[in-house]
Amino acid sequence: MKKLLLASIFFISIMLLAACGSDDTSGSDDSSGNGGEESSGETEGDSNLLTKLQEEGKVTIGFANEAPYGYQEDGELKGAAVDIAQAVFAELGIDEMEAQLADFSQLIPGLNAGKFDVITAGMAINPDRCKNADFGEPEMQYGEGLVVQKGNPMDLHSYKDIAETGATVSIMAGATEHEYVKQMGVSEDQIQSASDIPGTFSAVASGRADATTGTEMTVKRALESSGNDKLEFVDDFEQPDIEGIPSYGAAAFHKDSDTLRKAYNEALAKLKEDGTVKKLLEKNGFSAENNSVPSDITTKGVCSGEQY
Repeated sequence: MKKLLLASIFFISIMLLAACGSDDTSGSDDSSGNGGEESSGETEGDSNLLTKLQEEGKVTIGFANEAPYGYQEDGELKGAAVDIAQAVFAELGIDEMEAQLADFSQLIPGLNAGKFDVITAGMAINPDRCKNADFGEPEMQYGEGLVVQKGNPMDLHSYKDIAETGATVSIMAGATEHEYVKQMGVSEDQIQSASDIPGTFSAVASGRADATTGTEMTVKRALESSGNDKLEFVDDFEQPDIEGIPSYGAAAFHKDSDTLRKAYNEALAKLKEDGTVKKLLEKNGFSAENNSVPSDITTKGVCSGEQY
């Protein structure tokens, strides 16, 4: 009986130790806010997503109809972020991209709700967004731009000018510029929100707002294509000296899609090295020199705040 009792105690102890070890290793996949930090953890569902996409040959992406990053024209999906993602997924054996349009502010919520496999919108990486999604490595960098009424009646050339003159500014909902202008002294009651870039242009053209801001290429390209002669792009806009500028745009993934993200990063690195990414940036009106990401900039560095 004593031998039987000792054997039972020994068996139970072994089982308890095994359970403790299992809990510890399952938590080794650190994906909470690290953006692109590689980890050894992998779940079966995570691994199956990449396999599923490769077997189907199709990936569902979310975009916000923001030229020249990701937008739809004559039923065709276009843009620098779209072209880069298409080239990356082709490397992974996934040739078809099914596009799902969403307001910019709904991209990450849509990703987390399972509506998209990935966001392809040139979205700027920042520490707050890194808490809610895992970004791939940076694909492009960009600054800010300002659009005002024709003739620039309030003589606005910087975010400081907006703050000091009391001018009102219309900004797309969910865009980083909401925080940028506040950091430069613009008060909350000077800021309006619109669901998209055309909405911000409409606010300025109608006099409901004095200016609108967004990433330089976005507002410049949108203004050129709008044909709106009531507005003008401020060519001598002074870039704000604050965290987050320049911005680094990247694809974003659900926090449970670590395997897919790592595979994407590996293919992206190959396309950066062979010059494909620079060619795709130039194709969409970006500068291969000014809009390419420096080699020392990483998503982990931006998410941690060290390179933000």
